Amino acid sequence: MQKIYLKLFTVFLLLNLTGCGYNNFQTLDEEAKASWSEVLNQYQRRADLVPNLVNVVKGYAEHEKEVLTQVADARSKVGSMQVTAEVLNDPEAFAKFQAAQGQMTSALSRLMAVSENYPNLKADQGFRDLQAQLEGTENRITVARNRYIETIKGYNVAVRSFPQNLTAMMFGYKTKPSFTVENEKTISVAPTVDFGDKK
Repeated sequence: MQKIYLKLFTVFLLLNLTGCGYNNFQTLDEEAKASWSEVLNQYQRRADLVPNLVNVVKGYAEHEKEVLTQVADARSKVGSMQVTAEVLNDPEAFAKFQAAQGQMTSALSRLMAVSENYPNLKADQGFRDLQAQLEGTENRITVARNRYIETIKGYNVAVRSFPQNLTAMMFGYKTKPSFTVENEKTISVAPTVDFGDKK
């Protein structure tokens, strides 16, 4: 008799998995992976632009070795990371990925700032083309990250909401990390504007 009850309970449980969100988790998990792939795709596009950009700048600003080295090091660090969909389930690995990409963004910002000191570099058509591609890529990265954040938000809400959280616990679904604002302390401080004493 106990076996019959166990079988009935198992059938009942299987029939109710859809109502408890099992299929929803499959969909949300696949959407998270797809969004993550797009983020990686755009970051890779940016990394691919870096060598050409560095070479053009090097031709005009050879003595800016420190900035050029920082960009090369940041690209090397990003390139050496083994990034798979499993990063989505590991908050520590995700934080390392985000930190490496933040270093790349910072190094590229310094490189663009240095270029302002070289009028011939700014006038170079190759540099202007690469700069436009980099700006476009940064915009694509922002869009891809925003899509990922929205996708992960939906996934995490499902993992934490009743009764789907029971299904999540049963099948090992856990919340996934999302992008955070880099330099939160910096953006919370109002910028100082100083036009100097121009006569």
